[in-house]
Parts: sequence; structure tokens; C-alpha cells
Amino acid sequence: MDKVEQTPRSQQDPAGPGLPAQSDRLTHHQEDDVDLEALVNDMNASLDSLYSACSMQSDTVPLLQNGQHDRSQPRASGPRSVQPQVSPRQRVQRSQPVHILAVRRLQEEDQQFRTSSLPAIPNPFPELCGPGSPPVLTPGSLPPSQAAAKQDVKVFSEDGTSKVVEILADMTARDLCQLLVYKSHCVDDNSWTLVEHHPHLGLERCLEDHELVVQVESTMAGESKFLFRKNYAKYEFFKNPMNFFPEQMVTWCQQSNGSQSQLLQNFLNSSSCPEIQGFLHVKELGKKSWKKLYVCLRRSGLYCSTKGTSKEPRHLQLLADLEDSNIFSLIAGRKQYSAPTDHGLCIKPNKVRNEAKELRLLCAEDEQTRTCWMTAFRLLKYGMLLYQNYRIPQQRKALLSPFSTPVRSVSENSLVAMDFSGQTGRVIENPAEAQSAALEEGHAWRKRSTRMNILGSQSPLHPSTLSTVIHRTQHWFHGRISREESHRIIKQQGLVDGLFLLRDSQSNPKAFVLTLCHHQKIKNFQILPCEDDGQTFFSLDDGNTKFSDLIQLVDFYQLNKGVLPCKLKHHCIRVAL
Repeated sequence: MDKVEQTPRSQQDPAGPGLPAQSDRLTHHQEDDVDLEALVNDMNASLDSLYSACSMQSDTVPLLQNGQHDRSQPRASGPRSVQPQVSPRQRVQRSQPVHILAVRRLQEEDQQFRTSSLPAIPNPFPELCGPGSPPVLTPGSLPPSQAAAKQDVKVFSEDGTSKVVEILADMTARDLCQLLVYKSHCVDDNSWTLVEHHPHLGLERCLEDHELVVQVESTMAGESKFLFRKNYAKYEFFKNPMNFFPEQMVTWCQQSNGSQSQLLQNFLNSSSCPEIQGFLHVKELGKKSWKKLYVCLRRSGLYCSTKGTSKEPRHLQLLADLEDSNIFSLIAGRKQYSAPTDHGLCIKPNKVRNEAKELRLLCAEDEQTRTCWMTAFRLLKYGMLLYQNYRIPQQRKALLSPFSTPVRSVSENSLVAMDFSGQTGRVIENPAEAQSAALEEGHAWRKRSTRMNILGSQSPLHPSTLSTVIHRTQHWFHGRISREESHRIIKQQGLVDGLFLLRDSQSNPKAFVLTLCHHQKIKNFQILPCEDDGQTFFSLDDGNTKFSDLIQLVDFYQLNKGVLPCKLKHHCIRVAL
């Protein structure tokens, strides 16, 4: 019987002529063959049981080699009907590498089976689940890695023009502003901001730099839109906090030394308990009437006292929560909500879109008080995030190469009086000498303008005509706008010292008006034309300091405050997208 089996085996023996004959191997290793065959059978049985336990459907069969066989057939050590009889030694030699791969795959599938059989883990972020997704983490519930989603956002400018921008889902307000600055060829001085504007509700607010644009847009109604504008006062409270928080409006739970740094640290430190207090006009929900109440703002929310100025817990009533709300400015509070003053603010829950009845409307007595409440709300809500937003542009400037000049507005440069009469220039530190140098420079401008009249101008316009219209090319000139409109623009772009614009005078068609902000108050100065030796000049101080055109006047008062309360620093600008 052994001889009959060995004859065909010797013809098919894959070992080749270099290996010993099959009969010799069977003779010398009979005991090893029996042990190996039993080992292989045990492994096959264990692997089959693992397959049946896991209920896995797989094309791979343990000990699979050239001839594939069905896993459902019995695994006997005797001869098989599908393929010729193979010795145990050959079976182990031919299948051993594939067997190792099969075990590894089974181990991976077994691990996957164990993971899938674990109990469902509650999702710690259920708000991220879709309406059809269960609030648990299951295998395969997370989407595969793919490219970030993109979305089109429409942004408007102050003049009504708009631009549609394709942004990523994770783009912040600061990133979008920088993109718009690049596309509009504006000067990036870190004062641009994105405004959330709700015309049907009469509300607007500046987005914080870290806020996600797509997320904010998802809470806006169809009539709402984004505006792109300047806001110089966005982080001004970090520079001059004492101007934003009057002493009588701020109280602390611990002793404070009253310094500027200590004031900010108390707001930024989450363990401290700063509190803003004072009287505000509060509109009752669902009614048109307003009541003057004593209000206090804490980290836990906005409260009003039901008994005078008492702040006992039993007398405090919650008006609004800070966590799920944002603070807005009222655009036209008197007209739309019958507000008692023009300094209105609103705390709007994020869930509210069109319902004005759920808005918490408030009114302050003056602009400084309103700014104090709104700034405190932002600090208590965001804390260190605001300070990080404020520090990021400064850190970028510090990383710039010393050979590269930071891009910033000319109006924000530190301008000083210089004397170039010698071979080298020098800074004029004496104020009297600086004023004298400025007067001499003004006389030199007039002499150059007179020479142009004598020699003839190369411009198609007459010099006198050119001096009266050249200012219209400047960003700080806003043409024929009303006094109220100029004040509104100043307020929108930030009540900071030195913010200004020029406009045509409504009372005198030949005159102009300089609108300037100082100490959060807006003042107007009339620029009158005057004649000297047949030449037209412009002056702010009744002819004591004369300028041939408004550009020279603005340049002068950026260097010297003269009769103004402060130097001209920032100009209001409107860009077309």
C-alpha cells in the first residue's frame, strides 16, 4: 500500500532532485510526521471554531495554498478527493507562510469583533450629531478623513457693494478679514472686522476674531448679512482700560489696587468676581414700556434688582445669560423700539432669529456707559480668548524680519517733527521749535503754490481749482454727508482718540467740516476758506495757520494738534468690495 502511494508522489514531488527521496524522509521522520499532522489538524480545528464564533465571511481559508478548498468540508488527514494526496511534511512546508498571514488577519478581525461587541459609549458631544445619528459612538460612526467642506459667504461693504467669497468651514472671522483685505487691496492694519448685521431687528455686532464664520451664519436669518468695516476700538480697552471702566461702575469681590494691569487681570482671571453695576433702562419682554432698573453684570449673567439698589440674592432677578447669548448695539433704538436714548444695547440669545419679543433690550444714558457694559460683557464671556486675539497681530509683527517693514496705515505711524536743514536730519524735541518749523513749512507750501501760478501748472486744472477738489481722492473725505451720518460712521469705526473724517459743510457750501473723536466724544471743527494775495487757502484757526489744500491741512494736524484736542490719528474709510 505504501509503495502504491509513493509512486505518483515521486513524480510530483516538488522537492526536486537535490532533496532526499520521499521514502527516506518517511522512514527517518515518521514520528515527526505524526506529530506535525496532529498539530496541523488541531490548528485547523481551532481556526474553524474561531471563524464560526466570529461569524466572519472571508475568502481566506487556514492553510490555504495553490488549491483552494471549501471551509465547510471536513478536514481529515487522509487523502482528499479534490487534489492528490500530500504528505504532512509537504503540507506544512507549502502552507506555513500563508498560515501565518491568515492568523494575523484573524487576530485583526477578532479585535474588530471584540471592539464592535463592546457596549455603546455615550457621545460627550451630542450637539455634533446629525438629526439622524444616534448620540453614541459606534464603530464606523465617524466620517472618513476627507477634504474640508467649503461654503460661499456674501460680504457687504459700507457703500452697498458686495463680494461672494468661498471659505472653508473652519475659517475664522480674522482669516476672512485678511482674505478680504488681500482681495480689496486694502492696508492690513489689524483693525478690519466682520460685522453681523440684522436690519429687521435693528441690531449689529462685531464678530470676535476667533469665531467661526460658518457657525455664526447658521444662526442668522435670511435678511441678515455680514459687513466688512473698520473698528479701531476693538481692543482699545487693553491699552487704556481706565477709560472704559469708570470707577463707580466696577466692584470686586477681593481687594484691588486700582491699577490698569490689576483691572484687566481681574477680568481675565476666571477665579475673580468682577461686577459691573449701574442704572439702565430695561424694556419689558413682550411690552413697549421701559423701566429704569439697577442692573449688575456678573460671570453668571445679567441681573436686575427688584428692590432699589439692593444686591441681595433674594432681590436679584436674572435678565439674561452670557453663555448662549451675544451682545449687540441698537442701530435705531428710538424709532424701532421707542428707546428713551440713542445709546441702546441688546442681549440676543443665539436661538433667536426673527422674534423681537425674546430680545433683552437695554438703554444707557451716554455712550461711555454703553461701551462699558458691552466691553465688560465681552470680557466676562470670552476672557483670555480676547487677550490672545489682541496679542496675535503683535506677535506676528515681532516675528517679521528686521529688513521687512510692517504694512500699516500711514495715519497710525508715530509722526514727529524733523529738521532737515543740515546735512543729517534730527528730531525736533522742543515743542516751540516744532511749532515754528511747522509754520515755516506752511509758508514754504504757499511759496511753492505761488510759483506754480506764475510758471503755469502742468495739470489740466487751474491750481486754484485743483486745490479745491484734490481732497476728494482721499479716503478720509466723505463728501456730502450729514452731521448725524458722520457721527454714526465715527461710532461704527470705534470711539478712539484721533479718529476723524472730513466732509462738506451743510451750512456753508464753500467750507468743510472736520469731525474728530476725543475721549469718546465727537466734536466738529469748521474749515473756512480765506484769501491771501489772490490765493485761496484753508484754515481751522481763523486764518492763523493756512494751507493751500485739505491734504496739507490733514498732514499738518497729524504732526501737530494745534487748536485741536488731539492729533489726527485714524481716518474713517469705506472700501468697495
